[in-house]
Formats: sequence, structure tokens, C-alpha cells
Amino acid sequence: MQQIQLTENIYYVGVNDRHTDMFENHIELPNGVSYNSYLIVDEKVALIDPVEANFLEDYLFKVKSVLKDRKVDYLIINHDEPDHSSTVAAVLREYPEVQVVGNAKTFAPLEAFYGPIENKKVIAEGETLSLGCHTLQFFMLPMVHWPESMVTYEQSSKIVFSNDAFGGFGALNGGIFDDQVNLAFYEDEMRRYYANIVGKVAMQVVKAIEKLSALEIKMIAPSHGLIWRSNLAWVLGKYTQWSKQESEEGVVVVYGSMHGNTARMAEIVARGAAEAGIKEVKVYDVAKTEVSFIMSDIWKYKGVIIGACAHYGNMFPNMTLLVHEINEFKPKDKCYATFGGMSWSGGGVKTLAKYAEEGKWNLVTESVEVKGAPIREEDWDKLYNLGKTVAVAVKG
Repeated sequence: MQQIQLTENIYYVGVNDRHTDMFENHIELPNGVSYNSYLIVDEKVALIDPVEANFLEDYLFKVKSVLKDRKVDYLIINHDEPDHSSTVAAVLREYPEVQVVGNAKTFAPLEAFYGPIENKKVIAEGETLSLGCHTLQFFMLPMVHWPESMVTYEQSSKIVFSNDAFGGFGALNGGIFDDQVNLAFYEDEMRRYYANIVGKVAMQVVKAIEKLSALEIKMIAPSHGLIWRSNLAWVLGKYTQWSKQESEEGVVVVYGSMHGNTARMAEIVARGAAEAGIKEVKVYDVAKTEVSFIMSDIWKYKGVIIGACAHYGNMFPNMTLLVHEINEFKPKDKCYATFGGMSWSGGGVKTLAKYAEEGKWNLVTESVEVKGAPIREEDWDKLYNLGKTVAVAVKG
């Protein structure tokens, strides 16, 4: 079996998941995802971050193909979440003498998931662990994105095993390293991962980047996605941009429509934004596009225009999750506007106004509510000007 090496005696033993439909059972995975794990073979052997349990057989095969008859001395747990840790119990059965290495906050959740762990080693900020020629050093990254999150730095090879930081969706299609693939695809999947997994704790990510900047880094090896060895400045720049929420010039128009009238309004709004000079206008039907893709573009672009028809005195049901996610993740530096349709009773625009107030959205113009279809010139003008006003705010 061909083995994948990051450097001499450091191996990639991760797996691809092309079968799971929904990450964490709510985020679509049309392109799959990888679960990355790493093996350092020295006088002592360290296994860094195991994988998701459905891939146990393939995972252990890869580990054993490298180790042959050797045992694993240390199992490093950078993060407790089950997509990383759900093979922990199986690894302990396979290698009963292994020491599980984590920080003071690692073991309570880990044992809640998998039962008591007898042979554990609790490490502190900056502490080192010698494997022989390789030395591991540990740095805490709390809330990136769980309280126990940390990274492991291997001092001789200058590799950061970065946990969820710098990771992304998308299975690894033959290329494991950043210089083996077209980065455009992985950039979109990284941003979608960031916007829906890590974005809520953006300030902690900024602090993490600042902490890691003190290290000499030649490679970044995350728990999902590509291993970064040639484009470190690029990926660090993207993460800095996203974590500081530096928006690009563009407008996202999202609508929820039962009978097509609010959809027609969205087209008018988008036209107003485009004719005001916005070249990146993204129009989404919230009933057709899963929320994680919309959130990714909301994170990317400065303008956000949301339209919802009325539904039993409230708003179009599918819109509820999106506005909840906006208020939960709080993307900053945005110019918002809202619109919607009604027939015998309103509710869509009124409900959006409640979410806007709760989330302290920067509304740059008054809402537009249309009764019936947008067939009156007055309604058409209001919708067109709403899109234009947001565009001007974005450009200004």
C-alpha cells in the first residue's frame, strides 16, 4: 500500500467520506468531507486526531500498514467532537497501553461520550512531549470551536496540526496537499465550512491566528480538507479576512415565495442592484438552496436583501432557519434590506422586522411590502430602488 508522507516519518492516515448526506445532520455535503488523521513514527509513536467511526476498518488498516507490529504510544486529542473522536474507544481496544493526551478540558466530554479512560496524560499550554527526534508542543485554542480545542505543533518539521482551524468541506479528490489541486473549489468549501461552523467564534479565530503567528510554520495539517504546504500565506490571508469579517463588494438576495410573487419581487430587487453597478449579485430561493450555501455568500458579500411572503400571519417557514442562523452567527459589516408579499394578511415583512431588530441589522432603507403581485408601477419602483439603495450603500 502506498503511504502518504507529510515529511519523513510523519504520515497521513485520514479517510474520505463520500456517503454522508448532511454534516452534523443539517449541512449538505454534495462534495463529501475528509476526516484527517496523522501518525508520527519515532522512538515513540503518536497518533493525532482519530476519525469518524463509520470509517474505522479503513482507518485501522491505514494505521497498521504504516506501523506493522509496532504499538501506538500516544493518542493526541485536539478536539472532542465525534466527527474526530468517535473511533477513540476502538483505538483504545486495539492499543490498550496507549496514553490519551489532552488538556484539562478534554477528558470530561470525551469520557461522557466513550466511558472512562484509565491511561490519560493532561497537558498544559506550551507543554512539550518528546517522541525522540520529534517534539510535540501544545497550544490551547478555546472555542475554536469547542472549549477544549487545541493545536499540536511538531517542532522539528514545523507542522501545525490545526484541528478544525483552516479546514473545509469537500473530500480530497486524489490531491492531499494544496499544491496538488485547483484551489478555487476548496476556497468555496472552506468558506462554507467557516461560515457555518467556525464563524460564530470569529474573534477567537483572530486570537488563534495571532497566537500561531509566533511559530515558525512550514505546514498546516487540519482535521478536514487540504494540507497546506505551499500556499500558507494564501490560507492565512483568507482566514484573517473571514475572521475579521472583511466583506467583498456584492449583494445576496434571498427570498421565500409560495406562489411565485415574492420570487418576482426578488428579480426586480436584483435588477436594481445590478444596474447600480454591483457585478456580484447572488439570488437564492431559500426553499431550494440549503442554508449553509447561502450563509457562505452572506459571509462573503457586504449586501444582504431578504424577502419573505406572509404565511398565516408569520413568514415563509423555510426563511426561519436562515434568519436564525444570521442572528446566531452575527456576520458583521453588512448592509441589509427586507421586502415581501402579502394577500389577505401580512406577516412576512413584519416578522423579518422582528429578526432585524433582535439581530441589530444595519437596515439601509425602509422595507417594501407588496400586496398581491408586483404589477403596479409604484411597487416595481419601490423594489427596484430598494436594490439600488443597498448597492449604493455597498459601494459607498
